[in-house]
Order: sequence, then C-alpha cells, then structure tokens
Amino acid sequence: MQERVWDQFLTARDRDVFAAAGYGVRQGFGARPALLIIDVSYGFCGDRPEPILTSIKRWSNSCGEEAWHAIGVIAKLVEIARRKGLPIIYTTAHYRDDRWDIGMGNLKNGRAVEWGGGVEGAGDPNLFVKEIEPSPADIVVVKPKPSAFFGTPLSSHLTLLGADSLIVTGTTTSGCVRASVVNAFSHNYRVTVVEDGCFDRSQSSHALSLCDMNAKYADVVPGAEVCEHLEALPPGLFALPQGAGADAAP
Repeated sequence: MQERVWDQFLTARDRDVFAAAGYGVRQGFGARPALLIIDVSYGFCGDRPEPILTSIKRWSNSCGEEAWHAIGVIAKLVEIARRKGLPIIYTTAHYRDDRWDIGMGNLKNGRAVEWGGGVEGAGDPNLFVKEIEPSPADIVVVKPKPSAFFGTPLSSHLTLLGADSLIVTGTTTSGCVRASVVNAFSHNYRVTVVEDGCFDRSQSSHALSLCDMNAKYADVVPGAEVCEHLEALPPGLFALPQGAGADAAP
C-alpha cells in the first residue's frame, strides 16, 4: 500500500479504527469540476522560497519553502484547467485599515495587525503569488473567515457554473482548506484535495488534516493523478466568464 503523508502520525489503534469504521472509501472525481485555489498569496507564501522561520519575520503567516513546492503543483493544474475551459476560483482576504473586521483573529494571534499589510520590507500580503495569479476570466472570492463559503457568493457561483465537484488546493491545510472542504461536503459537492498542492506552517497539522479529510469529507489525491484526470476531460464543459473588457450579454 502506498505510504501517505499522515502514516507516520497514526497509531496502530488509529489504523484499526479507520478500517473497522469504514472510513476513507474513495468516492471518485465529479463530472464537472471547478479548481479552487485557497489563499495562495504572499502573506501565506512569502515573496520567495526560504526557510519558514526566516520568512515569518516579514510575513507572519508564511508557510515557508513548502508553500513554493505546492505552487509548482498548482501552476500545472491552472495550466490544464485554463486549456480545458474549467472554472478557476481564487480566494483571498481584505481587511479594513483598522483591522476591526479580523474579528476573533485579533484575540487569537499576536500579529494579526499585520494581516492587512504595512509590515516594513513586505508588500500587500493578500496579493496572489505571481506564478499562479488569476487571469481576467477567473473568479476571485474575497472571504472574511476561514471557509471559502462563509459570507461569500461561492455557492451561488458554483450553481451558476453548474459545477458538481471541487478540486481544492491552497493553504492552510488545517485552517482555510479544511474549513472550505467541510463546507463543500456539507453542500454535497464531491471534493478532491490535492495532497501536494496544499500546505501549512505546521507539518503535523498538515498531515493529520489531510488524514481527516480523506477519511470523512474528500479524496486526498496526488497532484499527478489529478492532472491526469483533468487532461482526460472533454473541453467546453462550462460557459465561463469572458473576463475584463468583454461585452455584456443582452
């Protein structure tokens, strides 16, 4: 059996319980997937690959070098999705200048005041990393909380598109990715999480969150297999937005 990233953290009892309870069955891909890229911004990646404790000095939420490994995987998925005409949906955040709308995050993080930018030597943390930044036709969702669904129009966008499933990438695995996956599951979407297309600042939280999602809410699948699946899809499944400058429909 192929070794998974979470195997090193599981006890023999954990393995026996998952098997006996029937969790972790592969559900398979949906027929009309949208690619969801969660918070792959400079704030979570830093502006270059460097050790996490170095990157965090300027970007408090940075996941360090592991973010940049995942960006390479996400870039391949973006290229295929654009070529196939699949919806690509990005999420990011935006906060008031006084950071009031960070809400309870102000109480749980001593550097939350930096989340909106303004750190010396760093730019806007909510800008998308250039290597995978949106095209004019892609969809951008600004979310106020961890889940891409909470307080956003994402669900209605997916209804308009006619998507039946999500391919999920981004960060952090234990936070915004997991919250979004649970909400997508709750909306009865088939969900595939790209194992090497997600990242976190905590190695154990990353691995065990993938384990939990794979057990209950999603299929956790390597990026190479997801790319192979997307390549096999027929083009023209979706009527996508035309992007900036397009004539409005009558």
